[in-house]
Amino acid sequence: MNPLDPSQEANSNKLLTLLGQKAYRKGDFILASGRKSKHYVNCKPVSLSGEGLHLLGLAFLKHIELNASAVAGLTLGADPLVSAVAMMATLSGRPLDAIIVRKKAKGHGTGAWLEGPLPAPGALVTVLEDVVTTGESSLKAVHQLRNAGYLVQRVVTIVDRQEGALDAIRSADLELVSLFLLEDLYNFVQNS
Repeated sequence: MNPLDPSQEANSNKLLTLLGQKAYRKGDFILASGRKSKHYVNCKPVSLSGEGLHLLGLAFLKHIELNASAVAGLTLGADPLVSAVAMMATLSGRPLDAIIVRKKAKGHGTGAWLEGPLPAPGALVTVLEDVVTTGESSLKAVHQLRNAGYLVQRVVTIVDRQEGALDAIRSADLELVSLFLLEDLYNFVQNS
């Protein structure tokens, strides 16, 4: 089997298994948003593994607009994601660069918010995210990209926690594409 072209169902099943085993926890947690939750999702054990990067790169690439020049996301969660997608795009013959959006402007030099090979203003950029809860970090990335003159229409995430991000992202005139919902991970763990 060509490693760049596995079946979408096989890829999705392997990815769900990895996320269920390595990213999902049930308990009492305080999220980055400050909210309390019985569910915790940390995708980094998956997104920073070789197998996870491969599967995520393939899964995300299927949802990147065909005319996008780059993928971007807020550091730290999106760093491996944008890199994986840019690599998979190159391996499949598609030009697509990666941009990392800083959480605050660089404190020296150019004072840049964006790092990477920047396309010309007006270019289409797709935002990637590991987990969305309220959508705040995705919208911060979108804001910086739009301020730099880029067109952003879509956010693609590994997991939507189903706690308001969809509405917040839609209200910013964006589409949210989720590889999985929190309920998918919960159901996988419950049925394993």
